[in-house]
Amino acid sequence: MQKEDLIQAGEFCIHHNIELSFIQSLKDYDLIETVIVDEKIFFPASELPRIEKIMRLHFELDINFEGIETIAHLLKRMEEMQNRITHLTNLLKVYERSQ
Repeated sequence: MQKEDLIQAGEFCIHHNIELSFIQSLKDYDLIETVIVDEKIFFPASELPRIEKIMRLHFELDINFEGIETIAHLLKRMEEMQNRITHLTNLLKVYERSQ
């Protein structure tokens, strides 16, 4: 992972007016990946949409981290099932064309 692909957690927290402990809690619940460089916490830029979604769940809807962890797990399962449905639909189309 290159440094330009990382966002410094401290700067992110200042920008969003949240505590750095929020990012640490996300890490503790395995909701995001973080990297420590020069004693500063960074997270991949690809995690940004996920973190912002989690922020809305936590701060606007007052969902605790355990609830967010459950929601994230269910959303991941739904995405896997949707991918499987798409794959099976594509296989069915190939089968129907060969008939």
